Amino acid sequence: MGNLAIHSRNLGKLYRIGGTEPYKALRDTLADALSAPVHTLRAAFRGKNGQTDENTLWALRDVSFSIRHGEAIGIIGRNGAGKSTLLKVLSRITEPTSGFVEINGRTGSLLEVGTGFHAELTGRENVYFNGSLLGMKTSEIRRKFDEIVAFSGIERFIDTPVKHYSSGMYMRLAFAVAAHLDPEILMVDEVLAVGDASFQRKCLNKMQQVGDEGRTVLFVSHNMPAITRLCERAILLDDGKLVADGRSQRARIHLQQRNPQSHSRPAHHRPQETVKENADSRIHRPTCIEMLRKRTDDRTTESWS
Repeated sequence: MGNLAIHSRNLGKLYRIGGTEPYKALRDTLADALSAPVHTLRAAFRGKNGQTDENTLWALRDVSFSIRHGEAIGIIGRNGAGKSTLLKVLSRITEPTSGFVEINGRTGSLLEVGTGFHAELTGRENVYFNGSLLGMKTSEIRRKFDEIVAFSGIERFIDTPVKHYSSGMYMRLAFAVAAHLDPEILMVDEVLAVGDASFQRKCLNKMQQVGDEGRTVLFVSHNMPAITRLCERAILLDDGKLVADGRSQRARIHLQQRNPQSHSRPAHHRPQETVKENADSRIHRPTCIEMLRKRTDDRTTESWS
C-alpha cells in the first residue's frame, strides 16, 4: 500500500433519477449516522436498499483498481460509461454510495472548464482565487504567476474580467493553474477538446512532463491516439462497471469490440452500387471543352441552315 497513489475497492455511486438532495445541517448528518444501522436492516428486509430499478441509476458499480505512484492511466469508454463520475469521486467532489477509495498524495484536478472561476473577477484575480481553492499558498502562486500566464497565452487579457473570455481562454487559464499546482496526482477530464490543436499539444506535453517527473496522471479522453501516447495503461468503463484494465492498445481493442457502431467502415466495405454510381457519373459528366465544342457545333449548324 505504501507505493500506491490510489486504491479503490468495490466503489459505487447511486443516483436517484428525478430526485433532489435536501439540505442537511450538522444535526441532520449526526442523526443519519446514528440511525444508519437501523436503515440498513430495514433495507435488507425490504430488498433493493429501499429503491426501485425505475428511479435509480448506478453510475459506478463495484469498481476496483490500484494505481501506483508515477503511473499515467487513461480512462476510456463511451458517453455515459461513468468516466467523469469516477474522477469526481476520486477528486472528493461527490461521495461514493458504496465501497471506498484511498488516495495518497496531493491532488490537482481539471474536470470542467471554468470551475472555481468568478465571472466578475479578472484573470489575474482568478489565478489567485482558483489557486487558493486548489490548495496553493499565496507565495507559491506569486512565484509561479508569470509561468502560469505565459503557459495560458493570454497575457494581453490577464486584467480583463473573465466573463468576457471565450471558452477557449477559460480553458487555457484553468488548465495553466491546475498544471502548475505541482500535484502528486493530476486528474484531467475531456476538457482539452475546447482548445485548438497547438494548445492541445502543449497540454499533452505538460501532462507527459508531469508523468516523466514521477507523478501520477489520470486522463479521461475519447482521443485514443492521445491516450496511447500519454498512457501505457488504460481502464475501460461500460455502464458504470470496469470491464478491462491493461495496456492501452489492448483496452482500445476492447472498446472497439464493444462499440463497433462508433467506428466508421473502411472504404472497401461501402456498397458497390454507390461506387458504381459515382463512377458512372464521373464517366458521363461532360467536360468544359466538350461543352464548348458542342456550343460551337450548334452555332455552325444554325448558320448553314
